Formats: sequence, C-alpha cells, structure tokens
Amino acid sequence: MNTDITASTKPEYPVLDRNPPFTRVVGNFSTLDYFRFATITGVSVTVGYLSGIKPGIRGPSMVTGGLIGVMGGFMYAYQNSAGRIMGFFPNDREVAHYKK
Repeated sequence: MNTDITASTKPEYPVLDRNPPFTRVVGNFSTLDYFRFATITGVSVTVGYLSGIKPGIRGPSMVTGGLIGVMGGFMYAYQNSAGRIMGFFPNDREVAHYKK
C-alpha cells in the first residue's frame, strides 16, 4: 500500500519540507489558523450546549461538544499549516521566512 501523499498530487507551490515534524507544523500556525481553531471550538461548545435537551444534560453535552471542537479545530489548523510547508497551499509568507 502506497502511503506517500505526493504520489497522487504534486505540490503547486515551493516545498519547504516534504515531511515536517510536529513541532515545525505547530510553530508555523498563522493568526488565521488560530482564529479558525478558536471559531470551530466556540461553535462546537455552543452547539453542544444547545443540543442538551434537558437542563441536567446541557453541561456534559457542552463539554463533549467543546472537546470535539478543540480536536477538530486543531486538526484543521494543523492540516493548513502542514499543507503550506509541504507546498500544497499558497505559502509566500513561509518561503520568505524560511529563506532567511
């Protein structure tokens, strides 16, 4: 089984690192990545609270929604950051930063 992500799609932008480590990807989060992370988390907490039908269920439902939102928001931000480093998304800022 071929697990190489570049086998099906070639990067359209300059490649900074074909296999970036976790610390580099998280360190590359942009302001927009953090904004999306927070927005997904906030919406998930709200939806979790509103989906609690009975008053005793709203708290646990809100916490569960928040945890799902934190995980989803982090994965979305991580995907965007890694995509920029690997050249799949526009990465002008990263190219200018890492060429110094």
